Amino acid sequence: MLAVGGGDTTTTAYGTIETVPRREEAAVVDTEAAVRDYFSDIPIMVQVARCESTFRHTLADGSVLRGHVDKRDTGVMQINTYYHGKTADTLGLDLEDLYDNMEYARYLYEKQGVQPWSASQPCWGGALASL
Repeated sequence: MLAVGGGDTTTTAYGTIETVPRREEAAVVDTEAAVRDYFSDIPIMVQVARCESTFRHTLADGSVLRGHVDKRDTGVMQINTYYHGKTADTLGLDLEDLYDNMEYARYLYEKQGVQPWSASQPCWGGALASL
């Protein structure tokens, strides 16, 4: 008997086994690890990604995550293509690519701090005190 769940442990008639994460959950874990690694020197940006996208860059169907309020908000860092698409293109960055999305977020952070993500500050703002 194979138990498939959320990556935790499950007790079955055969004992306790570790469950296998579903495909979309595995993608979240991989994206989260990439974000934590990329922003290891800027911990607040890890919290911004958590709040903006819950560490998702793509959806289960493989399409790039778009914002709920503004569909131009793109990817793990929810970079708005209306405001930032031209600059990203000039820098040679594709905001639909996970690493380019994070690289552009770093570029924004170096210029403006966390201000571009101020709409989600109620979610990540408390993390500033612990950093």
